This record gives sequence, C-alpha cells and structure tokens, in this order.
Amino acid sequence: MVWKTEHSQRPDVEQTDDELKMIPLWSVILSVLVFISIQLLSYGYFGGPPPGGPRHGNPIMHAIGSYSWGAALASYVLLIGYISRDVKRRNMRPALWMLIVLVMPGGIGAIVYFLLRQPILSRCPSCRTEVASDFHFCPQCQFQMKPVCGQCFRGVHITDVYCTNCGHDLAEDAMPARLRSYSD
Repeated sequence: MVWKTEHSQRPDVEQTDDELKMIPLWSVILSVLVFISIQLLSYGYFGGPPPGGPRHGNPIMHAIGSYSWGAALASYVLLIGYISRDVKRRNMRPALWMLIVLVMPGGIGAIVYFLLRQPILSRCPSCRTEVASDFHFCPQCQFQMKPVCGQCFRGVHITDVYCTNCGHDLAEDAMPARLRSYSD
C-alpha cells in the first residue's frame, strides 16, 4: 500500500512517461532500422573484405564501436521524432525547427531547439487566456491555477502541510476548494 501512495505523490514519474509517449512510432521503427543497418554495415554484410579475407584490428573494439555508433544514430533518430511532436505542442513552427535540427551538424540543432523552445501553454479555466503552464495565477483575471503559499507565494504541493520555503502553515491560507488536499 505504501508504494501506491509514493507513486501517486510523484508527478515527475508520470510526466516522464508522458514525454516518452510523445515519440512517434515511425521514429521508433526508423531507429531500429538504423541500428540494425549500422551493425550489418560494420560487419561487412553490405560490402567489406571478401569472405576469408584479412580483417584488421581488435574484434572487441570493432564490436564496441559498431554498437556505440548504432546506438548514437538510433538515439538521434528518436530525438528527431520527439522534437517533431514537441514543436507542435509548443505552438512553434514545425518546418523551420525540423530544418534546423536536421541541417545543423552533430546534433547542434537539437541543442539549439532545447535552449530556445517556448514553454507549454495552457488555458485559464476562468477567462480562457493562454498562459504558461508554470504560472500560479492568471495574469488577466488573477484566477489561482496552482496552490501557493499564502506568505511567500511560492508554489507548493497540494499534499504539503507546511511551506517548504518559509515554513508557513498552509492550513491557514484561504486556498480554493479545488486546490485543497482532501484527507481520508
């Protein structure tokens, strides 16, 4: 029973699962094909030395290198698939960002994307204004979107009894009923 309450109190686990579900199926299939083709190319099935011909180098290092290159390129294909969906979720220009990610060498385009991407927007339930998902209050109507401490106004979890930043008793705050923790 304890593990169920710990899992329900860990939103970071659910968020990671949701992020992994954003990788499209075409990207997963293409990454597997890339990995397999790198292995086949590396071991000479699509060319290379003739059968029974001399092979140079350490076979263990050859295997480590081929698996490393295959895993790196397959991971890059998965990253491109993730970015193709994430860019749409953040209301950015998909064609422009996919071009940047694909054209810039060595994964620099993906790094630039993650540095410059816009925050995820959500709508205020009260006035329907688009606000960043990390806002605690709507900037148009002051609707409280997330629970905050009544003294330092920093974000808190709905299960907290005291503020982790200033120690304020959260039960004293007039938090809206939809954000209050319900105890059994």
